[in-house]
Parts: sequence; structure tokens; C-alpha cells
Amino acid sequence: MNGRIEIFFGAEEFEWDSANLDKNWDKHKVAHFECEEVFFNKPLVVSPDIKHSSHEARFYALGKTNRNRFLFVVFTVKNKKLRVISARDMSKKERKWYQ
Repeated sequence: MNGRIEIFFGAEEFEWDSANLDKNWDKHKVAHFECEEVFFNKPLVVSPDIKHSSHEARFYALGKTNRNRFLFVVFTVKNKKLRVISARDMSKKERKWYQ
């Protein structure tokens, strides 16, 4: 995916590990490129995930893919790399709040 994601704490690129690639697809049928698309489409809602930030600062994003799939994405940023931890379809409540 081309473009910059520098608005997220200086992140300049995405970083993927095979465990998260497989986990997101196996559990929720979310492809890595869909997760990336969320960060380039508007509107995008980002908030700290305080409950799950005991070892590292985590955030969640509510956004949509290029095909209008509404996703909830948990991520962290380290060494100028945005790493997606998990991704799934938004719940009805999240989607209503997002819209």
C-alpha cells in the first residue's frame, strides 16, 4: 500500500508478522491489505486502548476498507512501524457509533 501513515506517532510503514497475518485471516477473514486500507480512508476514529496497554501502548481504530467493510483494528507503533495486533468486523454498537 502506498502512502504515509505518519499521523500515527511517526509511523512510516506497516510491519507484519506471520502469526498476526494468519490469526486475523483464520479468526475473522480479514486480510492484511484490508487492515492497511482502514488507515487511508475517512472517517477514521483512533483511540488509546488503555485496558490492554500494560506492556506497550496500544490503540484501536474504527474505519472502513476500500470496499466499505467496517473494521475494528487494534495496533501499536514501535520504531516508526505500525503493527496490527488484531482486526475484525465492527460490532453493531461500534458501527452505529462510528457512523
